Amino acid sequence: MTSSSQSNSAAAGGRPSAPIVGPPAVIGTPLTPTSTKVLVLGAGELGKEVIIAFQRLGVEVVAVDRYADAPGQQVAHHAEVIDMTDPEAVLDVVRRHRPQYVVPEIEAIATEALVAVEDEGLAEVIPTAGAVVATMNREGIRRLADEELGLPTSPYLFADSLEQLTVAAREIGYPCVVKPVMSSSGKGQTVVKTPADIDRAWDVATTSGRVQGDRVIVEGFIEFDYEITLLTVRAVDPATGKLASHFCAPIGHYQVNGDYVESWQPHEMAQDALGAATSIAARIATALGDGRLGGRGIFGVEMFVKGDDVYFSEVSPRPHDTGLVTMATQRLSEFEMHARAILGLPVDVTLASPGASAVIYGQLDEPAIGFADVAKALSVPETDIRLFGKPESTHRRRMGVVTATADDVTAARARAVEAASLVTPVPGRVAEAVAPEPIPEASAGEPNATRMFAPPTERPAPGSAPVPGPAAPGPR
Repeated sequence: MTSSSQSNSAAAGGRPSAPIVGPPAVIGTPLTPTSTKVLVLGAGELGKEVIIAFQRLGVEVVAVDRYADAPGQQVAHHAEVIDMTDPEAVLDVVRRHRPQYVVPEIEAIATEALVAVEDEGLAEVIPTAGAVVATMNREGIRRLADEELGLPTSPYLFADSLEQLTVAAREIGYPCVVKPVMSSSGKGQTVVKTPADIDRAWDVATTSGRVQGDRVIVEGFIEFDYEITLLTVRAVDPATGKLASHFCAPIGHYQVNGDYVESWQPHEMAQDALGAATSIAARIATALGDGRLGGRGIFGVEMFVKGDDVYFSEVSPRPHDTGLVTMATQRLSEFEMHARAILGLPVDVTLASPGASAVIYGQLDEPAIGFADVAKALSVPETDIRLFGKPESTHRRRMGVVTATADDVTAARARAVEAASLVTPVPGRVAEAVAPEPIPEASAGEPNATRMFAPPTERPAPGSAPVPGPAAPGPR
C-alpha cells in the first residue's frame, strides 16, 4: 500500500485524462501504466469486500475513508484519508489518482463532487452520479418510485419544521415513522406512537442522519409480515451484449433501530409476492441503473411484504449490509457481482446453499480491541467469521459477522447466532497480555488422531433465482 504522497506513479505514466466509458476492453496490470484503476469512496467492511473482489481480478484500488487504517485500506494498493463530505477534497483525490471508475460505498459523500467528476469527464461514477444523488435523497427516490414509476409505497408527507412535522404526523396517523430526508439504511429514524414522541423524533432525524438537515419524511406505518432485500444486479448479458437485470434469491433480515442484526437467504415467499417484489426491483433498478441514467452494478432494494402485497421501502446503489450472507449462500457474493458488473463481466446469481449471517458487536468503547473464543465459534458446524479490523470499537459498532450454512434457513440462523454469541470482545490490553496456548498432539491410539477428508455436504438443490414477470404493483 502507498500513502497519498507516493501513489500516482501509474498516472504519471501517461494515463489519458478522459475516462474509459463503460467496461474496459482489457484489464491491465496493477501499479503499471496499463492498470485498470478503481477509486473506492468508503473503506468499511462492505468496501473491504468490494476491494478484495477487485484485487482478485487484477484491478488497482485506491481506498478512501475519513480515518486511517480503515478495513478496506488494509487490503488496497493505495490509501487516502479525507473528509468525503468536502466536495473539493473528493475532486482533488480523483484528479490526483485519475481512476477509470469511482465507486461510492457509503452515503456520507459530497454528491455534488460526483456530479462534477462526471461532468468534467474525470471518471465513470458507479452506477452513475445521478443514481447516487437520487438514492441519498428520500424525497427524490420516493417521488420517483411513487409518482413516476407507480410503485406501491406507504403514505408519506414531508416536513421542514417541528410544527410541520406535528401536522404531518397527525394527517398520516399514528403510529408513523419519521426519517431524515438525506439518509438511508435506518439512520436517524424513529417510530412515533403518540404526539408525545414528536419532539424526540424531530431531534433524532435532524441530528442523527448520515447528513444533518432540517427536512424529514413522515411515513405511514405498515403492519408488514416481513421485510426483504432483493439484490438486483445491472450487468451486461453476454448473450445480447446489453444491460440486463439479474435477481438474487430474496434475503430476509432482522433489524434493531434500523440497523441490521441478522440476515438469511432464501426467504420463503408466496409466488405472487415474489413476482411483485421482482417487478418492483426491476423497475426501480432499471430507472436508476439504465433508462435515463445509465450505469452498472448492484442495487439493494428493500421492501415490506404483507400477504401477497409488496411495498417499496428504499434502495441503495451499492452492496447491502444484509447481503453479507451471500458470502456463504451464493456462488458469487454480492461484492464479486458488483465488481464483475462494473468491469462488464458476466455475473452469476446461483444460490448454492441456504444460509444466514449474524453480527458481532464491539460491546466495548475503546480502541484496538481483541476477540477471544474464535475457535469455539468456528467449532459450530458450517460457520465462517469475518473480523473487520476496525481500529476503534463502540458498544453497538459492527466489528464482525458470522456466516453459516445448513440444510434449511432455520438451522443456519441458529448456527450463525450461536457462533456470534461465542465470540468475546476483549480490551486491547487484555489481548496483548494473553499468550497463545500450546496445542497438544493427539497420540496415535486416540480416535481421530488423523483426520481424513470429510465427505462433501449434500444439499437439497436450491430453487432457481426469481425471474422478472409482468406482476402489477400491489395496492397504492
